[in-house]
Amino acid sequence: MNPLMPLLILVLVPIAAIGAVLYTDQGIEPALFYASVKTFVILGVLGVALSFAASRLADRSNS
Repeated sequence: MNPLMPLLILVLVPIAAIGAVLYTDQGIEPALFYASVKTFVILGVLGVALSFAASRLADRSNS
């Protein structure tokens, strides 16, 4: 298992709770909820790409 998986789960739980509150609250505009989801997805993809690149660089330096 990837060692970052527990950290990902730890980060996803509060984000999912905040998303649920934003989605169910009648005073929040739906655009705000969708903007927060898009932001999280973009930052997640960026984090995965950086992690992947760092692991490849570490593998290259070990060989």
